[in-house]
Amino acid sequence: MAIERIDAPRVGPGELLVDIDLATVCGADRAAVAAGGGDARVLGHEGVGRVLDAGRGAPAAVGDRIVWGPTVSCGRCDRCRAGLSAACRKARALGEQPVDGPWPLSGTFARRMLLPRGAAVAQAPPELCDPVAASAGCAAACVLSAYERVGALPGTRVLILGAGLLGLTAAAYANDAGAAAIAVADRDAARRTLARMFGATESVDPVDGLPDADVVIDFTRSGDLITAGLGALTVGGRLIMVEQHRATPVADTGTIAIDGHRATARWHSVSGVSGAEPHHIAAAVEYLTAARARWPWEQLITSAVPMSYLPTLLETPAPIAPRTAVQPRR
Repeated sequence: MAIERIDAPRVGPGELLVDIDLATVCGADRAAVAAGGGDARVLGHEGVGRVLDAGRGAPAAVGDRIVWGPTVSCGRCDRCRAGLSAACRKARALGEQPVDGPWPLSGTFARRMLLPRGAAVAQAPPELCDPVAASAGCAAACVLSAYERVGALPGTRVLILGAGLLGLTAAAYANDAGAAAIAVADRDAARRTLARMFGATESVDPVDGLPDADVVIDFTRSGDLITAGLGALTVGGRLIMVEQHRATPVADTGTIAIDGHRATARWHSVSGVSGAEPHHIAAAVEYLTAARARWPWEQLITSAVPMSYLPTLLETPAPIAPRTAVQPRR
C-alpha cells in the first residue's frame, strides 16, 4: 500500500467529481487487502462527500452533499431493465478498478472520486452526520433491500445472524417497524451487547442454540449458522441471505444443509439479496435521518483519522465498532 498522487480526471456527461468528506473501512476492504494480488487500485466504497464538478445530465449538482451505491450499473441490460440493477451484467464496483484503466479514481480512499454515468446517488441532509451518512449507500441500503424481501414486520419474530453494521442496523429497523421480538446471534460478546443497544430484545451466542423465528436474516454467510437458522424457522418462515455486493470477497464459509422435507412440509421460503437498488439508498438516508435520535448510530463508527493511518486500519482486525473511518483530505 502506498499513498500517491493521481491526476483528477475530466468530468464527462452524467459524471460527478466528488470531494470525499469521510470514508469508512468495512470487512470487504480488509478482505481485499488480505487476498492481495491483482491490479493496483484505490480501495473503498462507503463514504459521503460534496460534488465538486458535474457533467451534463448528472444526477446531482455542484455543492450537493451526497452518498452513493457500491456499484455502477449499465442501465441497459435485461437485469437493469427488470429492476435488478444490483445484478447488472456489466456492473462495475467502486474500489475495484485499476489505476491505469479508464476509471482510476474509483475508490473512496482518496481526496476525490469520480462517479461515472449510472452511479446511484442520494442527497444527504445536513442533520445527518458524516459517519452515519457514509453507511447509507451500502450497509443501510442493503438492510432495507433485505427487508423489502421480508415484507410486513409487525407482530413477527425476527432472528438476525451477525451483529456487524448490517445486523445492528437491521435490529434497529425491525424494532422501529413493529417486530414482536428481535433476536441477534453473534459469537462476539461485545457485539451482542451492542445489539441490545440497537433494539434487540434478545442476544444469543449461536453455540447456545437459536430461538424460533418467523423471519431469519443472515449477514454472516456462514454455512453452519445459516443451517441453524433454517432449523429455527417456524411454519411459513422466511430466510433471507444477504451480501452487501457481488464484489465482496467471500471466504469458504461451509455448506448449507437444507432438509427438503422439512422445508416443504413447513412452507419455508429462502431468498437471496445482493446489494441494493437506487431507491433503497434514498430510503436508507431517510430512515437514518428519521431514526437518528432513537439509536446511537455514532457508536458504530470510530472517530475519523487522517489518510496516513489507512494502511494500519486495513491490515488490523476491526474493533468492537463495526466501522473505522478516515478523512482523506486530512
